[in-house]
Amino acid sequence: MPAPRVLITPTPFAAVDQRPLEMLSALGVDCLVNPFGARPTEEQMLDLVNDVDAIIAGTEPITDRVMANAPRLKLISRLGVGLDSVDLDAASRRSIAVSYTPAVPVPAVSEMTIGIMLVLLRSLHVSNARMHDGEWCKIIGRRISEVTIGVVGVGPIGTMVLRYLSALGVPDVLLHDVNPDPCLADNVPGLAFEWVTLDRLLAESDVVTLHLPLTESTKNLVGFDELMSMKDDAVIINTSRGGILNEDDLYEVLTRGHLSGAGLDVFEHEPYDGPLATVERCLLTSHMASASLDCRAQMEIEATEEVIRLLTDQPLQSLVPESEFPSRRVEGR
Repeated sequence: MPAPRVLITPTPFAAVDQRPLEMLSALGVDCLVNPFGARPTEEQMLDLVNDVDAIIAGTEPITDRVMANAPRLKLISRLGVGLDSVDLDAASRRSIAVSYTPAVPVPAVSEMTIGIMLVLLRSLHVSNARMHDGEWCKIIGRRISEVTIGVVGVGPIGTMVLRYLSALGVPDVLLHDVNPDPCLADNVPGLAFEWVTLDRLLAESDVVTLHLPLTESTKNLVGFDELMSMKDDAVIINTSRGGILNEDDLYEVLTRGHLSGAGLDVFEHEPYDGPLATVERCLLTSHMASASLDCRAQMEIEATEEVIRLLTDQPLQSLVPESEFPSRRVEGR
């Protein structure tokens, strides 16, 4: 009987902590590590999956077509929380389990979101770029405790962002979520907030930060009209999923002189090489909000442990709940 084979697509993998590879090696697993050094395309995935029993997955497309080419595949063990790259309904039809690590990225993504807020409000990215060009650049900005912040999507990451905002003394927070959390006041004590419509949040916030999954109802949720409805000197941040904020519309709005800045860590197509890179007041990072040393290592360990449970006939512990499957989802955040 051949040794079990596991495809590992995230890159780099085990660069922080070697234990995931050591655990698989101890079990006699044949590991196929992503040979491309970047996120595989669907066509590349077709060539990689035909004899694997499990995939430790990043954000590459795992479509029905990919799964059809993987007759041995029993588990997709996803690093992180986003599921838009996996056809969950196809996996269900093919009896392929899908697991993820939703709690692990929460602190890292939340911290980076706060960091982006501070950078944008004080235009640190603009001053830094100009200083590197030899210009002494002093910009008068705003303190985070003096602005109204709007949080769109109040799941685990949005809630952690609120805890940080409370600690920083932010006085006014507007929230939008189609499923408002009735226990939020208990989870974030001392924070003054108000649940409002998305239109009102966009119109009244100085900072808008997005914390949503990418679904049919959230794709292009914030486009040209929504951006133009924001304050002229507002900023917008997306550390959730590319495709929720329309990047072409954002470029158009920024080049018209509207909004004082934007911060994006995620993009509809990655790696990103679009026109926002030419806009000085737009802060761009390479989908790295969860890429802290501790977070990356723990995601890799937990995803690997789930694969080991599969291969040793133990119950899986981190399965994606049915409520996240498109065919069963009640559209929410």
